[in-house]
Amino acid sequence: MRAAVLLNPGAGAVASRDLTPEAITAAVAGVGGEAKVELPPAGQMAERARAAARTFDAVVAAGGDGTVRCVAAALAGSGTPLGVLPLGTLNHFAKDLGIPTDLDGAARVVGAGVVRPLDLGEVNGEMFVNNAVLGFYPLVVEARDRERKRTGRGKWLAAAWALAKVLPRVPALRFRVTVEGERVSRKTRLVFIGNNEYEMNVFTAGARNRLDSGDLYLYVADCPDLPSLLGLALYALVRDARRSPRFESWTAPELTVECSRRRLHVVLDGEVFHLAPPLVFRNRSRVLRVIVPGETAARDEVSSTTSSNERRSA
Repeated sequence: MRAAVLLNPGAGAVASRDLTPEAITAAVAGVGGEAKVELPPAGQMAERARAAARTFDAVVAAGGDGTVRCVAAALAGSGTPLGVLPLGTLNHFAKDLGIPTDLDGAARVVGAGVVRPLDLGEVNGEMFVNNAVLGFYPLVVEARDRERKRTGRGKWLAAAWALAKVLPRVPALRFRVTVEGERVSRKTRLVFIGNNEYEMNVFTAGARNRLDSGDLYLYVADCPDLPSLLGLALYALVRDARRSPRFESWTAPELTVECSRRRLHVVLDGEVFHLAPPLVFRNRSRVLRVIVPGETAARDEVSSTTSSNERRSA
């Protein structure tokens, strides 16, 4: 297999692990593959992914969730498989798929894994592999990034500083959502739209059992003020937040968020976008082919079969 590996040199684990293009090439070669490693300039990752998809057997995103999002969006519908070398800080997408976070383990999946069609989320033309978040969180991400640039602080320390600064000041978001023909209005500090279903407690937040259900999951925290939001956070320390009376959820392949603001700050897979409402969210079912471990493919097959049987029984 010939794979183009698109490496983001700014990914969280690259410098700390001394992950050079030569090391990545050797890791892929060690499992019988051939890799061409590129370091696209800022802003050219998607363009290089589209070009590579025309000439390589697979295109590998080497970076964090933001890098994966960018490459996945470029490959959607192309038929060219996406491989993942998880070199970011959190690597939610890779972890949900059971892809190892060490270079050799991830390279083995690229070389010997199974290709599965998975879902992507979309909002106003922008793709996401994990989730979209509205409310206070996008402002925290922006403040965190400014603090890191200004002081050189690490990501976690800057995030803690940004949270303490932003959370008490940010106003609640008033919005209307239309889902499955139902139109409701809410006032909250947190809106979360997942590409497939998420667990919602502090210790497993971000975990998904499958990524091919064809649905988006909308989670709204009924927390218009800071005390109620903190109370929900404490609840999530011991139980799944979805069981809280302050937590609402809807499931649908498409939903629309309306708001009187001219622009909404939206975090897509860890990166902030400024989008004009209405925000039209869609699940693009199984539009992305991804190389996953064999055991993950078997698990997903069982999940899909079970879900199909349940729908027929209903």
